[in-house]
Parts: sequence; structure tokens; C-alpha cells
Amino acid sequence: MTAQEPGRLSASGSESADSAALHALGYAQELRRRMGGFSNFAVSFTIISILSGCLTLYGYGMNTGGPVVMVWGWILVGVMTTVVGLGMAEVCSSYPTAGGLYYWAAKLAPGRSGPAWSWFTGWFNLLGQVAITAGIDFGFAEFFNAFLDLTAGWTATPAHTVLIYACVLVAHGLLNSFGVRVVAFLSDVSVWWHLGGVAVIVICLTAIPAHHSSFGFVFGHFVNNTGFKSGFYVFMIGLLMAQYTFTGYDASAHLSEETHNASVAGPRGIVSSILVSLAAGWVLILGITFAIGRNYQGALTSATGVPPVQIFIDAIGRHGGELLLVVAFVAQFYCGMASVTANSRMIYAFSRDGAVPGSAFWHRINPRTRTPTNSIWFAVVFAFLLGVPYLWSATAYGAITSIATIGLYIAYVIPTLLRRLAGDRFQGGPWTLGRWSALVGWLGVAWVVVICVLFMLPEVSPVTAKTFNYAPIAVAVVLVVAGGWWAASARKWFTGPRVQGTPEELAEIERQLTI
Repeated sequence: MTAQEPGRLSASGSESADSAALHALGYAQELRRRMGGFSNFAVSFTIISILSGCLTLYGYGMNTGGPVVMVWGWILVGVMTTVVGLGMAEVCSSYPTAGGLYYWAAKLAPGRSGPAWSWFTGWFNLLGQVAITAGIDFGFAEFFNAFLDLTAGWTATPAHTVLIYACVLVAHGLLNSFGVRVVAFLSDVSVWWHLGGVAVIVICLTAIPAHHSSFGFVFGHFVNNTGFKSGFYVFMIGLLMAQYTFTGYDASAHLSEETHNASVAGPRGIVSSILVSLAAGWVLILGITFAIGRNYQGALTSATGVPPVQIFIDAIGRHGGELLLVVAFVAQFYCGMASVTANSRMIYAFSRDGAVPGSAFWHRINPRTRTPTNSIWFAVVFAFLLGVPYLWSATAYGAITSIATIGLYIAYVIPTLLRRLAGDRFQGGPWTLGRWSALVGWLGVAWVVVICVLFMLPEVSPVTAKTFNYAPIAVAVVLVVAGGWWAASARKWFTGPRVQGTPEELAEIERQLTI
């Protein structure tokens, strides 16, 4: 893969070049372009958040395959996610716009089918983005509730968890409303918090405990508490822990209109966020799994309801465990904030092209902060609604993670599939895979087909109203609503990404925002 850097430009020159590229795609520079390449990477890395996905689904992994699936499944999923990300990055380099996936689908689709491909890609991306925000902040709520249970005796009930969940979503909505500079700064800090946090957790869990799990246990012990008989089936559905963690890196594409040198920085942000997470996440999983010691079942049945917290306490004591818990939930807070950022930009862009009910309202830009404030609160409210079923369903969180994974990966793979079918029609950007493009693209498509089937399957047997995986219902609802709306109405007026105007009209839109 290569990234041919443009010549050195001044800050204003680089911004002018980025704005010109955006104009060529048909859009005005409405959002404020304040992010560098590191900040772009930082947002995607923060959303992947190994201290969120790995830890919040660690209990799921302990039941669904155990150490062998968590340790080796992480490597398998990480490598295949890198393949998917490479295919996305190549397309991102050609179309660096906040619309991201649905815009790419529109431009790469054959004949007159662009609007239809764009429509369905956008709606699956919207579902996945809202669900990933829900999953991240719900995970934070569980960890923070466990902290309050340990330190203040505030019982970790479903109602308390949902209350904390609502509060953190509101906090993330407010932070995002302050402007992209705040988000960029906190995302930069988040990178070092995550890497430093992994180091602190692993060092503490390695150096302090008197007893560790054996190598044979960590790398070869299989656990099946699902009720299913097939070990292969359990191994495969156990991959959800890793695959759910490796989501959200499309944020680098959605923030293209706020990033300098976006045609290179965006693709690099996608790929580098996956690779750094792959390495650091594996170290984290090994550190925690070696620290389980003799209390595997005790961690699963802990009163806190969060197995990693019990592992921390068993390994280094009550106060040490509380300290590591703080490291984890602060990282998760950063993660949720960045997820709302990416989600709101996708909603803003999709609304700009008229695809969301009430588009004029959701597309509105706050003239003071130059951020899509209304879209931010759209993301917050609908994420909250996805978490409400936890009040009566113990498996609701697992379903949210499945919905996020399926919705996002369907949207991720459609542009890669269309890019392969486009052949020589595709005009590559400065970041390209070269001769590896076809192999990477088709391998990524095949992997996404596999995981989309996997994560709609039952996770626990017997299947009851309380254990039912409602991810297929959520996906079906999107298909029925988006498909029905398309057939009845949208196909007559949705033409895909809209051109906002002539060069003069784009300049006037930008001028109005500076008044």
C-alpha cells in the first residue's frame, strides 16, 4: 500500500486544498476543519477502545468459549478486521467526505442504481452508529455502577444502570455541542490514557498477584456455558467480543471534512487505529486472563455483575481493583464521547442529502461552534432508546453489541464490494493498495458475510423471551422500514448525495457561516 504525500503546504494552503477537494465532491465547507492526522486517528482509536469493548464483553467471552476463544479469537478477528479496514481506506482516499460509506456506495454503484445502494448503506450505517454509541455508553454505565456499588453501596440494578446510561449520554451530548476543538483535544488525551491504562492494568495484574493462570489455561482452556452442544458453534459466536470491539473506525471517514489532508489522513486513521488496537488489545486480554487464577466461576457470579472487576479485586485487592476500574471507565467515557461525534457527523451528512425524516432540522449547523448540534442530540436520544430493553431483558446488552456489529459491517462492506465490481471505473486517491486491492477487497467481503450471519444466531440455549437475541429483529426492522420507504416514496425523490450548488453558491454558504 502507498500513500503519496502532497507537497508541503502552509496551514491555510492545506485547508484551501481540502476545501477545493470537498467542493469537487459537491459540498460546501460547513464544518470547521481543525483536526490533524493524529486527532483523526485518535477518534477512531478511541471508539474502538480496547478498554471498552474488551472489558465490557469479557464476561460474554468467559461464558462463550472462554480463554481460548478470547485469546486466539482476538488475533483472528483483528487480522480480518485489518483486511476490511484496508479495503475501506482505499475508497476513503478517493471520497473524503463526512457522508463516508453511503456517499462511496452512490459513486461506485453501477448504472442508475447509485441512489438505492446509497440509501440502504446509509440506513445500515445509521443503525450501526446509533447502536455502537448505545453499546459503549451502556458498558460505561455497567462499570460505573459497579464502582458505585463498591465504594458507595449503590446496588447495580438494571434501573440504576439505565439511569447512569442516560446521564452519560447527556454528558456526551453536551461535550460534543461545545465544538470540534474540545472533542479533538479529549480524543488526543484519550489515546495516551488508553495506552497508559493498558500498561497500568497489565503491569499490576502481572507483578502483584501471588498466583497466575497457567499457559495451558490461557491459551487452550475452552468454556461452554451457553447450553449449546457444538464447540465449533460456541467458538464462532464467541468471536463477538473481539468483533464488537473492532467497530467504529469509520469515524476517520466521517471526520474527513474536519481534517487537514483528509485524502491521506482519513485512510491512515482507519488502518492505524485497527493495528494499534490489535496489538494493545491482545496484551490486555492476556494480562487479565493470566490474572483469573483459581476464581473463574467467582468472577462470573460476582455481585457487581462485571467479571473483570472481580478479577481485578481477586488479583490485587479491593482498593487496587477500584483503581483499575477507574482507569477502565474513564477510557470508556472518552470512547462514548468520540462515538457521539462520529455518529452525529454521519446523521448530519445523511440529512444534508435529504435521507432522514426532518432532514432540514438535523442538518442545521450551530453558527457559533460550527457543529451539527441537532444531529448530536438525535444520536443521544436514539442510543438511549436502544438501551431501555435492559430493564426487562438480561441479554439486551449482548443484542445491542450484535446490532452494532452487524449494522456497521454491512455498511462497511457494501462500498468495498461495489469498488471491486467497478473495476477500472474506480479512480483511486493518493492512498492505494495497488496490486493487493482485489485480494484484500474480496477477502474482506467474505469475512463480513460470515460475521453478519453469525451474530444474528442465538447466543444462549434454550431460547426464551429473556435470552432471545433481538439483533435479527432490529436488522429486519431497518430492512422493512428503509425498504418500504424506498419502494413507496424515496425512490422517486432520493437521488443519492446532492450537490449543494455551483462554486459561487458553495462560497456563499461558507460566507454566511462566518457572519
